[in-house]
Amino acid sequence: MCKECGCSVNTHHHHHDAKSLEVVEKILSSNDRQAESNRRHFEEHGILAVNLMSSPGAGKTTLLEKTAELLGNELKIGVIEGDLETTRDADRLKAKGVPAYQITTGSACHLDAFMVHEGIHHLPLEDLDIVFVENVGNLVCPAVYNLGTHINVVLLSVVEGDDKPEKYPVMFRAADLMIISKIDLLPYVDFDVGRAVSSARKIKPGIDVIKLSTKTGEGLNEWIDYLRFKVKLYKGTAV
Repeated sequence: MCKECGCSVNTHHHHHDAKSLEVVEKILSSNDRQAESNRRHFEEHGILAVNLMSSPGAGKTTLLEKTAELLGNELKIGVIEGDLETTRDADRLKAKGVPAYQITTGSACHLDAFMVHEGIHHLPLEDLDIVFVENVGNLVCPAVYNLGTHINVVLLSVVEGDDKPEKYPVMFRAADLMIISKIDLLPYVDFDVGRAVSSARKIKPGIDVIKLSTKTGEGLNEWIDYLRFKVKLYKGTAV
């Protein structure tokens, strides 16, 4: 993992590297200032920005493909994609007619606000209602960086195990919504949905939860309704 987010600072040592910690604090402070600028940019265009986070393979890109299909012309979405290498995810979304911009981070294990700022300027903001930031697959570092988004969503696939909220509390504490994905695989894996939800709500009381499968379609309507409501709430028209 990268030095920039503090991953390389071993906090279990009795004598911390004070200089490294100071550098990390400066980087995060600079990032937060850029994040505020990003948020203002989104708000100037009336766009709801959503940070989508998960482990690799939890189904973020497939969920965005299905989201675009189900929303149709009702709400227009754009995507800023983050991956270490390749443009495959952005290419998949473009094939669905979704404006998408790929950011390849190289060795960085997360997107930061400056990368998102770059992505903002490669999307047709005047035509969009929602911008999704699909973060790098990782349950640690993405939670540390403010990107200027309005909502943080974390996907937890059932193949990962129901203990992940307690193992990665920073991620789930940062999330507004937990999506339990790939529920069509529940009969084949050892995953207790109730335990996962209970663990997440111990860490983040009141966190919203949606259970879905992009393969069977179960729960997708609930996800779409969630987005509709958040857009209305954001624009001040929710009843």
